[in-house]
Amino acid sequence: MKKLTTLISAAVISASFSATAMAQDTLALVVSTLNNPFFVTMKDGAEKKADEMGYKLIVLDSQNDPSKELANVEDLIVRGVKAILINPTDSDAVSNAIRLANQAKVPVLTLDRGANRGEVVAHIASDNVAGGEMAGKFISEKIGKNARVIQLEGIAGTSAARERGKGFMNAVKSEKMDLLASQPADFDRTKGLNVMENMLSSKPNTQAVFAQNDEMALGAIRAVQASGKDILVVGFDGTKDGIAAVKRGVLGATIAQQPALIGEIGVESAVKFLKGEAVDKNIPVALMMVVK
Repeated sequence: MKKLTTLISAAVISASFSATAMAQDTLALVVSTLNNPFFVTMKDGAEKKADEMGYKLIVLDSQNDPSKELANVEDLIVRGVKAILINPTDSDAVSNAIRLANQAKVPVLTLDRGANRGEVVAHIASDNVAGGEMAGKFISEKIGKNARVIQLEGIAGTSAARERGKGFMNAVKSEKMDLLASQPADFDRTKGLNVMENMLSSKPNTQAVFAQNDEMALGAIRAVQASGKDILVVGFDGTKDGIAAVKRGVLGATIAQQPALIGEIGVESAVKFLKGEAVDKNIPVALMMVVK
């Protein structure tokens, strides 16, 4: 009996040690939605880098739902992860999840979209304002001054939608373009199609469209093709589908982010912080314009 008790105690100690070791080596990524190729690529980059660095990465999908996002973070805190990378569903709503992590002393890093409140170790993202300006200036170069344009906006409340819109509006003003309309299509391809169909009915003299991501741009293209009109469409993100559409000549251009690199840098930065190394508060990831 004494021998059996000793064996059980040893097993319990071993299991406890293994659980602790796992927690020490575990990071987490909370993604706004995996129903978007951009975020899937970002996830892939993070997973690859975590594997290279010898860390386990737990990935949870918030399905564009702030309440699901909060539940995901609560779950990860209970699991004892050492750092959380989060791609927010909404820059305001995510603050509740970040505060929970702050209270539990779990470091948080934001990817692609920022948070309006809460303590964040670092924010890794492209310069969305600069990207919006690049898109606007490209349209002006192709169409000329006083171009009649429409904007398809992303999810209201996200930093990406706000910043890309700000950059585009800077270009609208500087290039003296005529903004006919600007409406949300929530970064969604189907919504991009539906909103664009409605806009083409009410704004038949449209010359160009800036969609704040490639998914909306691809939806807009379907509406434009169905209308038979010659309208320049510019997207944002540089997804595989977006770049393929540029190569086919149906998408005028896309402002390409590097989602895999955002994920990779996120993991690298989290590991640096955990090791006590200095991490920049804002880490920009370069943009590039993809044209045919």
